Amino acid sequence: MSSSAPPEANAAPVGKPDDGGGGLDRGVLAVAMVVVLGAIMSILDVTVVNIAIRDLSEEFDAPLSQIQWIATGYTLALATVIPVTGWAASRFGTKRLYMVSIGLFVVGSALAGMAWSAESLIAFRVLQGLGGGMIMPAGMTILTQKAGPQRVGQVMSVVGIPMLLGPISGPILGGWLVDDVSWRWIFYINVPIGAVALFLAWRILDRDTARPGERLDLIGLLLLSPGLASLIYGLATGAEKGAFDSAEVIGFTALGAVLVVGFVVRALRAEAPLIDLRLFTRRSVAAASGTMVLFQLAFFGAMLLMPLYYQVVRSESAFHTGLLLIPQGLGAMITMPIGGKLTDKIGPGRVVLAGLVFVIAGMFGFTQVGTDTSMTLLGGALFVMGLGMGLTMMPTMSAAMQTLGHDEVPRASTALNIIQQVAGSIGTATMSVILTTELADRLPGASGGGLGAAAGMPPEVRAQLAPKLAESFGATFWWALVLLMLSFIPALLLPRQRPEAPVDVMPMH
Repeated sequence: MSSSAPPEANAAPVGKPDDGGGGLDRGVLAVAMVVVLGAIMSILDVTVVNIAIRDLSEEFDAPLSQIQWIATGYTLALATVIPVTGWAASRFGTKRLYMVSIGLFVVGSALAGMAWSAESLIAFRVLQGLGGGMIMPAGMTILTQKAGPQRVGQVMSVVGIPMLLGPISGPILGGWLVDDVSWRWIFYINVPIGAVALFLAWRILDRDTARPGERLDLIGLLLLSPGLASLIYGLATGAEKGAFDSAEVIGFTALGAVLVVGFVVRALRAEAPLIDLRLFTRRSVAAASGTMVLFQLAFFGAMLLMPLYYQVVRSESAFHTGLLLIPQGLGAMITMPIGGKLTDKIGPGRVVLAGLVFVIAGMFGFTQVGTDTSMTLLGGALFVMGLGMGLTMMPTMSAAMQTLGHDEVPRASTALNIIQQVAGSIGTATMSVILTTELADRLPGASGGGLGAAAGMPPEVRAQLAPKLAESFGATFWWALVLLMLSFIPALLLPRQRPEAPVDVMPMH
């Protein structure tokens, strides 16, 4: 890789042999701080906005079906831009790409805070998504290349903190801002955070170089980006309607699937594909991807179900629900640094298997939910689940990244983020439909309105139907538990030894 920067700017941190997976030096920690700031901003924004959907519907006098596009439009923008991130990182340099993505996100946030209608807010959220979709893959690439393969477990633990805390702290922060300040501040709050992140990125991140000769796989982009957008739109629409049998849902989902399959066929034949799918022929990458897909399906589905259970069955407020979810984040904070160090010392295989045991134990507690299940017991189950998540999510990602060379990291990071995004969307849609089906079996009157029908019941009616509602949630949690148990199969193939540095990890100058 050519570079105009001094050799020591890149050579020291990347691929540097260490003493056996030691601690992170100040340089790596400084870069981690920059990456975490961007990750916190982009991930927190998703959950903060979700809590304000009903208030925004009232503010703009718009139906929920239209306001929901504030969330859906952002997700579609993510799906559109993520595939190009790997190419853009190589073509323009990861530092430039990271700063541009944060800049777009901040501008979109400021404009969203000034929105005057539902239509303008949706448009500005799309702009936010174009920036937000590149923040995580670009940040992960910068941090992985800085630390080198033998410390990737520890740096992934650092990046994983906002991924776990965002869904927990988002409802708390969003509830407070909407109730006591203004809905506009759920967007304005990103501006000072983004400004600090931009300044630190400019000062701290190593100067990188562009590779002008890097050609964009335009055909691959025209297949994958619209394909992902169409697929996610179909799944989101099906989840919203509580069924996948409408012509609109089937059409968009099928079109998306065909385009994605077309991209796969092309990528396996092209000389310089948008995403190098040949990386998945490596056992560690394939096993990590399989584990990640099944885990993300269950995790994102459960993250949808848990707050709904507290709000619909137990009649808790959004703010109080966020507080009740805190034990999960606390558990993850305890084990995530431990999981990162163990991954670098003994390999991710044993760490992930141990983490899955904890997550499954915690999820089993939620399969037993009722109308008066002890909050202490549920808090304990969330804590145990958090312990497992800290040993599972980022060690799985580390398993895929550890064996990659310096120039392979941007493409792999892009591919893994696409897997996360699509698996999360499928998991959320699937659990929504399963819960709707379970509700329809026990409460026929709820079948037409999906999740909104149960949530919109008058309090006195909901109290009478609470036992049936709880049974529906418990039955749906069983499906999440089954997916988690299936994730053991690919996890058994993860590496169980400390990674060796790839021979090409040192960039050439």
